[in-house]
Amino acid sequence: MSTSQQPDPKDRPARLTVGVVGAGRVGPALAASLQLAGHRPVAVSGVSDASRRRAERMLPDVPMVPPAEVLARAELVLLTVPDDVLPGLVEGLAETGAVKPGQLLMHTSGRYGAKVLDPALRAGALPLALHPAMTFTGTPVDVQRLAGCSFGVTAPDELRLAAEALVIEMGGEPEWVAEDMRPLYHAALALGANHLVTLVAQSMELLREAGVAAPDRMLGPLLGAALDNALRSGDAALTGPVARGDAGTVAAHVTELRRHAPQAVAGYLAMARATADRALAHGLLKPELAEDLLGVLAGGTDRTDGAEGDAR
Repeated sequence: MSTSQQPDPKDRPARLTVGVVGAGRVGPALAASLQLAGHRPVAVSGVSDASRRRAERMLPDVPMVPPAEVLARAELVLLTVPDDVLPGLVEGLAETGAVKPGQLLMHTSGRYGAKVLDPALRAGALPLALHPAMTFTGTPVDVQRLAGCSFGVTAPDELRLAAEALVIEMGGEPEWVAEDMRPLYHAALALGANHLVTLVAQSMELLREAGVAAPDRMLGPLLGAALDNALRSGDAALTGPVARGDAGTVAAHVTELRRHAPQAVAGYLAMARATADRALAHGLLKPELAEDLLGVLAGGTDRTDGAEGDAR
């Protein structure tokens, strides 16, 4: 569904009072985006000083209150707490009678679907799992970045229209994910986004070690092009010494990493093996070149012959 397609007025949720339980990086940004759509944030809870400052910056004049009071004031409650905290929070709120019948209870965990909200459902709440597939900074720029952001959505069929409408009002694109597929969906996002940050940070450290003064400027165009190519073409975008079967170049890489950054060797070898497997499966790596390459990757050898190559 495109963000240009606004939901039919009869399917749009009424203007709601909104509460946030967990003033981390996500909750205040989503509440601020809902405010732009005409909803009214009325309460937020947070424990740390950083959470309080973030809430004051993103949601000025919205009072900070305990979680139970957030539920008492709001028709739509955003549960934006860490994944491991969510089940206990939901159970606690339900057991203490904080949940109100007919209240929309929305969590933003990628790992969980709507089932984690079952204790609240039994208390009469309406469960929604709306996970924005985006990294958050905890600053107002996050509200702008929600434009076009995909949300992994899981909800009962009868709440499908309400879930879609809320996502679209936040500027996002709803993508339905089955309840039993939520852990796999979340693993896929973590594999791509979280590990990407680690790889880029390691690459910048190694470039600095190699004497490059501005590694971010060097990597920007290269990584931007690689990401664009990968999103457009998938495995057909694979290139570089592993995909070409340049065993000597890969061996030289391993040697230099052992010398300058031994902590990066395991990650390099693991990613190179995965790249070789995919390149072989898609006919990019010639079988006659794969044997030597896989031997290097299996042993992490210090071989350096024929090491000349590029990093395209």
